[in-house]
Amino acid sequence: MEIQVNYDYREEDMRALLDVERLARFVIEREGKPDTTEASISFVTNEAIHELNREWRDVDRPTDVLSFECDGFDDDMPVLADEAFELGDIVIAPDVAEAQAPEYGLSFAHEMSLLITHGLLHLCGYDHMEEDEALEMEARERDLLTQFWGAPFLRSAADRESR
Repeated sequence: MEIQVNYDYREEDMRALLDVERLARFVIEREGKPDTTEASISFVTNEAIHELNREWRDVDRPTDVLSFECDGFDDDMPVLADEAFELGDIVIAPDVAEAQAPEYGLSFAHEMSLLITHGLLHLCGYDHMEEDEALEMEARERDLLTQFWGAPFLRSAADRESR
């Protein structure tokens, strides 16, 4: 498994806050993706994520996390043992995450872990457009983060305003 972490912004803060690669591996393994899975996570400025949000979602404001799928999440799609499975890319704005963490009663580290998990679950096929989908995604986020942190995790990203 290859997780590429791009610290385009706030590298020192992000490295000190959370083992991003470990969390990503944890989520991807728990979702049953192949050992050849590749994904990237990038930390960017509010301006950079604003531009991406405008370009790809036609939403003219910064957001906390965006996910861009590559090879898809079709569990029936065969993956050869030596063939890379490109799950996709996640882009996160740490400043947005840090500003909203207190609103949800989370530490910055927990908010970042939630956004990473949320983004990866989108790449694995989860969504929250319909209520039943949102409930399923929220439950999965809480379950994964409770396992990762070793303590109950009470919030989820899917129960917030649609991304």
